Amino acid sequence: MKILITGASGFIGSFIVEEALRRGMDTWAAVRGSSSRQFLTDERINFIELDLGSQRQMEDKLRDMDFDYVVHAAGVTKCLDSKDFYNINTRGTKNLVRALIAVGMPLKKFVFISSLSVFGAIRESQPYEEIRDTDTPHPNTEYGRSKLQAEKWFTEGLEVRSQGKVFPYVILRPTGVYGPRERDYFLMAKSIKQHSDFAVGFKRQDITFVYVQDVVQAVFLACEKGRPESKYFLSDGHVYQSTTFSDLIRRELGNPWWIRITAPIWVLRVVTWFGDKIGHMTGKISALNNDKYHILRQRNWRCDIKPAVDELGYHPEYPLERGVPLTIQWYKENGWL
Repeated sequence: MKILITGASGFIGSFIVEEALRRGMDTWAAVRGSSSRQFLTDERINFIELDLGSQRQMEDKLRDMDFDYVVHAAGVTKCLDSKDFYNINTRGTKNLVRALIAVGMPLKKFVFISSLSVFGAIRESQPYEEIRDTDTPHPNTEYGRSKLQAEKWFTEGLEVRSQGKVFPYVILRPTGVYGPRERDYFLMAKSIKQHSDFAVGFKRQDITFVYVQDVVQAVFLACEKGRPESKYFLSDGHVYQSTTFSDLIRRELGNPWWIRITAPIWVLRVVTWFGDKIGHMTGKISALNNDKYHILRQRNWRCDIKPAVDELGYHPEYPLERGVPLTIQWYKENGWL
């Protein structure tokens, strides 16, 4: 079996590459010329440079190739210019699919990694209820809106249903993904090691997580069993309170002394406003940006993974109690903490 993985140099993509190799697949990593290959050192990896901004370039690269599976993990989660979310997450996805269709790629399955963020802050009246595929999405971040536009194109784009044939896509919507190599949740661990933990909002917040290896499990189950045109939420199957994650991190760091600060939402709004302004002035993306404000403000992150369990056979193996220790151990062993 031959598989192409976009975003292969990224956090999730690099783990998908490793699993494909473990399964003995003919594994191709799609990267940019400037991409780091720090986690792509296995000599069995085949590399291909694809420019998501150019359908023609991808057609030229893919014309004489054939893949059984394509996993589209490429994308951006934060940008200085909001237009880049749509250039990469939306248009980049369209360009890739159009290129695959144009060259007549006989795919068994195309797996698109989207996000729970396409739904935004819904079902926020207590008691919170799980977000379901039948709900109407109301994304509250540019990231979520760009992913939703890509999803809508799969269901509405004429090219995807050309000549009566359905492009065999499956969409995965993971909640917050953490694990070794991840950089955003790492900032929380770094802050706790430096004796501070910061939370916002006094209204109850239900949070969900999914460990990177469980996402990888779902990717290959989607390749094997996913119904074309289906969509699946992914979490570890548990619901946590806002302090659970930081409590576990602190425990794995040896319980350093700390100050836990819970601030009103308006304080976060001020901080992220300045974070955006400073980011534009310095050219460096701040972790505390406008999208992050809406993410941290959201109170309900529950989602219904039953379709993934029933249809794919997805069974998450890494609750926080198991995943956080593995993550912190990796950060320590690799000199991040």
